[in-house]
Amino acid sequence: MNKKYYILTLILCWAGLLCAQDGKFIASVSKNPVGTGEEFEVTFSINGNGSSFSPPDLSGFQVVGGPNVSTSMQSINGNTTVSNSFSYELVAEKEGNITIGPASIVANGRRISSNAIVVKVVKGRPQQSSGAQQATGNGAAESTANLSKQLFLRIVPDRDNVYQGQQLTITYRIYTRVAITQSLVDKMSDLTGFWNEDIKTQQQQAHWRNETYNGMLYHVADIKQTILFPEHAGNITIDPFEMTFTVREPAPAKDIMDQFFGNAFRDVNYKAKSTPLTIHVRPLPEAGKPAGFSGTVGSFSMEASVDKTHLKANEALNYKIRVTGSGNIKLLKNLNVNFPTDFEKYDPKISDTSVTESAAGVSGTRIYNYLLIPRHQGDFTIDPVTLSFFNPATGRYSSITTRSFQIKVDKGTPENSIAAFSGADKQDVKLLNKDIQYIKTGDAGVSRVGDRFYGSLMYYLLLLLGPVLCAVALIYRKWNEKNNSDIVKVKSRRASRVAAKHLANAKKQLQANNTHAFYEAVFKGLYGYLSDKLNISYADLNRETIASTLKLRSLSEGVIDRLLDTLDLCEMARYAPVTHISEQEVFEKAKDIINAIENEI
Repeated sequence: MNKKYYILTLILCWAGLLCAQDGKFIASVSKNPVGTGEEFEVTFSINGNGSSFSPPDLSGFQVVGGPNVSTSMQSINGNTTVSNSFSYELVAEKEGNITIGPASIVANGRRISSNAIVVKVVKGRPQQSSGAQQATGNGAAESTANLSKQLFLRIVPDRDNVYQGQQLTITYRIYTRVAITQSLVDKMSDLTGFWNEDIKTQQQQAHWRNETYNGMLYHVADIKQTILFPEHAGNITIDPFEMTFTVREPAPAKDIMDQFFGNAFRDVNYKAKSTPLTIHVRPLPEAGKPAGFSGTVGSFSMEASVDKTHLKANEALNYKIRVTGSGNIKLLKNLNVNFPTDFEKYDPKISDTSVTESAAGVSGTRIYNYLLIPRHQGDFTIDPVTLSFFNPATGRYSSITTRSFQIKVDKGTPENSIAAFSGADKQDVKLLNKDIQYIKTGDAGVSRVGDRFYGSLMYYLLLLLGPVLCAVALIYRKWNEKNNSDIVKVKSRRASRVAAKHLANAKKQLQANNTHAFYEAVFKGLYGYLSDKLNISYADLNRETIASTLKLRSLSEGVIDRLLDTLDLCEMARYAPVTHISEQEVFEKAKDIINAIENEI
């Protein structure tokens, strides 16, 4: 019982799906043109279910098969369609253009008719292109060379003859009779010569539908729509757009299993390119063109308003103009508005509201918001504002005008006020007491030339300071280069600093009561000092070399003896304890020796 209910549910769903179709009845042919004696197929398809099919008059053709009735379900990019079709196999008997009239069928309780098709019949079989291959008996598809007839691109305009500035819509469209597994847009058209804006849609994927083109039925999808406004008159050509497709087509069967199940296929990459599209743009007529016309094209209405008609001087007044309609509203220029001379005005704040872009064009409202400040009391008039535009629907110019406003201004307070747009943000606030006001009388606070810093003695002293500092820096640089050119002298000058570094470490060890490290630091300090001072490498230093070199430098015998005794003491203390002299005395002795050598050499 459950199984029966399940089957019944499927049948009801299937019937509901068929009834949900839109009932569009389309006629198509498998090829056009055809040759005399060549067999082709004419098909009448309806989306959904139909009854009482009535075929057309097929005179002029020999009917060799049909009617063949079939029901099919197709799913393309997740969109499922169900259709019924009635087909006939025909053979053309004579040359010429032969019309296949409409067929009719009853769908959803009413009789509908298909389109008529004109079939061009030529003598013999039409020539195949050099790369084309004949279809095999097992139903293999035509070769890649014939894909241009099965898959192509078009740029479709809603109109191709417009006025300059008149909006038109173009659609980038795919036509296919083959299975597409993947597609990629390579290049979109260069729309030079047009102001353009894409139509935004909420669909993430292209919506596929059936459409007849040149008498043949195709699966069609629109990938993009763009609104154009021609910027100049003349013939403007829209470049082609290009796409790359991966097409899945049947391939010859490799074995009997492939032939039986029909699983043999291959994927072919195919690059498609649309043909250029030429738009004929007519110039706007000179006859009847209003004075001050700025190129606005479309159909518009306009109204103006003020937030108050009675106020005090130096108070803010908001004057608003709303332009509503369809056309190149986003290309509207600033309006020619004349305000009273005693009114201070600021550039208008322009905003667009409720602007929509659709296949029908661009429509919406543009708002001009003016901030006005009357400076004197009195009765003033804001003159009407006129907007002229060309209406392509009527082929004539039109002008619309706002109403005028009477403004009464009372005497204001002496102090300037702060004015702002009502409901505006902080950036729109204008501080009026920083604007140019009336001529100031009395002491203007000016000063004579020379009373200030420019031209004073300090100004010229600072002016000369730059060259003097440059000269001082140059002299110091030459002195420094000369002073450091002799490496021996540099090391000799640096010797005392090196010794002081080691003696500072020795003092630190002395304070820490680290006797061994103390004598090590004193020993290294003296040897390092002598190496730099006498320009002798550290490895070549010994008692004899030190004594002989210091004698050549005319150092006194007493200092030399004290130096050698101290070196011997440090050398001995590194291996055995020293008791006859304290570490503090050794430290002071080393310092005195270095000072004595510095004084005598």
